[in-house]
Amino acid sequence: MDNKRYILSKEVAEQKLHRLALEVAEHLSGDEAPLILIGIRNSGTVVAEKIGAYLKPFINKPIEIISVTFDKHVPEEIKLSKKIDFTDKNVLVIDDVSNSGKTLLYALKPLLDFYPHRIQTLVLIERMHKLFPIKPDYVGLSVATTMDDHIHVEVSDSEVTGAYIQ
Repeated sequence: MDNKRYILSKEVAEQKLHRLALEVAEHLSGDEAPLILIGIRNSGTVVAEKIGAYLKPFINKPIEIISVTFDKHVPEEIKLSKKIDFTDKNVLVIDDVSNSGKTLLYALKPLLDFYPHRIQTLVLIERMHKLFPIKPDYVGLSVATTMDDHIHVEVSDSEVTGAYIQ
């Protein structure tokens, strides 16, 4: 039985990603520090790539996109796809769904060895079950769900194709 309840279509997801990029561009207007987007594997990286593409016409400073990988249940080893000095850079940590805030919190760990100019977070979908002190700075869609519900963001060929609650 397919009990998917879609909350985002491909078209609506694209609109939300475009709006999020415009919000980021507006907030960073006049800030000359380079921008690094860190996508949380796997879907978060797709979201980061889309945000980066939408930002390029509005940001006239370097934008670099990398990814972070770790076991979301036991985040002992946190790996970045590339070594970068984050000092004096604007950093935007990006994920597809924020639930408890745990994943975003652990994705920040590699940044603690540096002195970034600014660190912000962006999620396509935010749930209201915070257990950690993380509130995303940019949110595409806030959804009230039960603890038993799971939100899945579908990606295919570097595109967000939809999101559903199961």
